[in-house]
This record gives sequence, structure tokens and C-alpha cells, in this order.
Amino acid sequence: MTIGEATRKRILELCSEREISINKLCIMSGVTQSTVNNLISGRNNSTTISTIKKLCDGLGITIQGFFDSELFCDLDQEVF
Repeated sequence: MTIGEATRKRILELCSEREISINKLCIMSGVTQSTVNNLISGRNNSTTISTIKKLCDGLGITIQGFFDSELFCDLDQEVF
């Protein structure tokens, strides 16, 4: 799994746990709908830590809490 895939899955997992839509997450975090849609759809395979921080703030979690998931263990090495 790549970091982009793990990030997508984690965002969806956190929204599901909180029973909120992606649209609601955008409103709560101040991240544009297009940015989050591009992340979720896979059109954007990388994001900035600033965007992750905004999403975390909207979700009421820390960055550490975001990455504290089995999804981020044993990621594939990405060579560009």
C-alpha cells in the first residue's frame, strides 16, 4: 500500500467512525471540497502535512492520532 492509499483509507475510516460525510469534514476543517475529493478519488496521490493538520483539527485529533493506524505500517517504498 502506498502512503496516498493509506491516507485515503484513513480519512474515510475517521469519517465513518464519526458518522460524517466528506462534505461535513470539509466544512469542519476548512479544506476545500475539491482538495478532499482529489485525495479520496486518488487523483492526488500526495498531500501536504498542512492539509492533514487542517483535517485533523476538523476531526478533533492530533497528527499523531491520524497516523496512529495499522494502515501506515509496512508501506511500500515509493520511488519517483
